[in-house]
Amino acid sequence: MNYHREGSGPTVVLLHGIAHHWQAWRPVIAELVPSFDVIACDSPGFGRSAPLPAGVKPTAEAHAQAFAGFFAELGVPRPHVAGNSMGGAIALELARIGAVSSATAFSPAGFWTPGERRLAQLSLGPLGTMPRLLRPAVRALAATPAGRVALFKQTFGWPTRMPPKEAVSTLDDAWSAPAFAETLAAFEDYEFTSGDQLRGTPVTIAWGRYDRLLIYSRQAPRARERLPWAQHVTLGAGHVPFFDDPAAVAETIRFTAA
Repeated sequence: MNYHREGSGPTVVLLHGIAHHWQAWRPVIAELVPSFDVIACDSPGFGRSAPLPAGVKPTAEAHAQAFAGFFAELGVPRPHVAGNSMGGAIALELARIGAVSSATAFSPAGFWTPGERRLAQLSLGPLGTMPRLLRPAVRALAATPAGRVALFKQTFGWPTRMPPKEAVSTLDDAWSAPAFAETLAAFEDYEFTSGDQLRGTPVTIAWGRYDRLLIYSRQAPRARERLPWAQHVTLGAGHVPFFDDPAAVAETIRFTAA
């Protein structure tokens, strides 16, 4: 498991979404390190982390088990955890198995209808099938403000707030992720249910009102229905909120951890 670690205090583990990498959390890490020991991870098969073992289907539940083992290896039992999208689903599944002290999920996967899930898969799928001949042109596009709007409007509320270098490296890591296609397909089997199983762990669900991938107006209300006892927060951000409003993301994590 590849990870970045800095800061001191209670441990907070940060989990990214599908096709992303730990570096997406950089603006939030800067807000958290004065108060926390921050561990930002590349999920299995993404960034610089090896995939899950052969024969293990990359479901949210399987990722939760892998991260629980990773926590044990690092000697950080029951850290606080925060995740976005797929990472949010993993955070909730870690709470289900009692592996964390708190869970903060930003626009988590699993509160979709079959049609909404399929739309998300179709929206993300082209990342994994981008022809190599087109990639240099797409990289060049991502380095421009107009290009970032065109490429990332569905997932970021304000794509131009993402630095050009981060936009390009996001694409490169998505294209090279060995687990991308299999993990995207594994969403077919995932829906968040049985919220009462998480009652022993403090949980916050935060959704960006400008989320155009896992649509806020449809999926956030389902999260409230299935986890009525949890804290629910609305952010002025998109699906991936780290560059849109890092201070609000960090404050949400601090609140849950407290």
